[in-house]
Amino acid sequence: MPNISQRGVNMPASPIRKLVPLANKAKAKGIKVYHLNIGQPDLPTPQVAMESLKHVNRKVLEYSPSEGILSFRKKLVQYYAKFNIHVNVEDIIITTGGSEAVLFSFMACLDPGDEIIVPEPAYANYMAFAISSGAVIKTIPSHIEDGFALPSMDKFEALITPKTKAILICNPNNPTGYLYTQEEMHQIRDIVKKYDLFLFSDEVYREFCYTDTPNISSFHLKGIENNVVLVDSVSKRYSECGIRIGALITKNVQIRENVMKWCQARLSPPLIGQIIAEASLDTPESYMNEVYNEYIQRRDFLIEGLNRIPGCYSPLPMGAFYTVAKLPVDNADKFCAWCLSEFEYEGQTVMMAPASGFYTTPDIGQDQVRIAYVLNREDLAKALTVLEKALERYNQS
Repeated sequence: MPNISQRGVNMPASPIRKLVPLANKAKAKGIKVYHLNIGQPDLPTPQVAMESLKHVNRKVLEYSPSEGILSFRKKLVQYYAKFNIHVNVEDIIITTGGSEAVLFSFMACLDPGDEIIVPEPAYANYMAFAISSGAVIKTIPSHIEDGFALPSMDKFEALITPKTKAILICNPNNPTGYLYTQEEMHQIRDIVKKYDLFLFSDEVYREFCYTDTPNISSFHLKGIENNVVLVDSVSKRYSECGIRIGALITKNVQIRENVMKWCQARLSPPLIGQIIAEASLDTPESYMNEVYNEYIQRRDFLIEGLNRIPGCYSPLPMGAFYTVAKLPVDNADKFCAWCLSEFEYEGQTVMMAPASGFYTTPDIGQDQVRIAYVLNREDLAKALTVLEKALERYNQS
């Protein structure tokens, strides 16, 4: 039998999904599993989106343009303007989820062996996309003790080599929930400008910033307009993960022309998904406010509850709907697997994502987990009780 590709061997398993077989076995035994492992919102998709799906009235479900439906992109121009992000319709390319936007950014901007600097912990699939494109991720650890603040610029400069082509940030951050300050974003701008790097900026959690100061987008940074590639998605803001609609946005004409070659090779982004996403732009502000307030309440409830458990610590995340928490265990991978395979409390258990999968630096994050607060507060309360009982029993064994 021929050997499979080394690229496939090197591809990391998802830390978010790798424990699914154990969760399925637990459920088969009748155990209730509280899913804190994945950023799948439980809040309802906007009604305007659901109505658009019900009223699709087409005789043919045809290919859409490779760059996405024009009417959708025109409405996105208006949407971004509300956040002081000023783009033209030509700057926007619709993708199959934000994931494809990241992958196409790498494919269009980087050659095999080129290096991307990424603060860690970082969304695990960035590594998968880098392997797919032949690029190399170079990480700089951020630390739970200072809330996962951006590492100092001298740490970035120490990693820069002739192979360095880009910096990648996620703001607000997945998995930590950290929100970069204006000062930090300006520091990133300065180093991007100094070394003439690309800045890939994943901003899919834009709506979920829990501060009084406005979120600083990469598109607000002056002097690097042609260096920036913004990645976006409707998945989180409208609870529409399954329609797989994202966007790649850049002022750089050469990048767009390159990206379009990959867009044409995959033909078109999902037609039905775009119809739903376009309708979602008419979502009432009341829906967005309700979702925002719900996540703040869940965040405050979860963090207070976590920090009451002996030996646990989580900083207060200022964006997204995740936190990385430190647990009183030596190996969170083993603990998370144990919770699903050997533990239950009153017929319940918890599923979390071991944080080691969000780091590439060896031996960092071994006692940490990522928790997504995408459950209602009643379920979060039960999950916290189960987690506390699990830690007690695990540390007695």
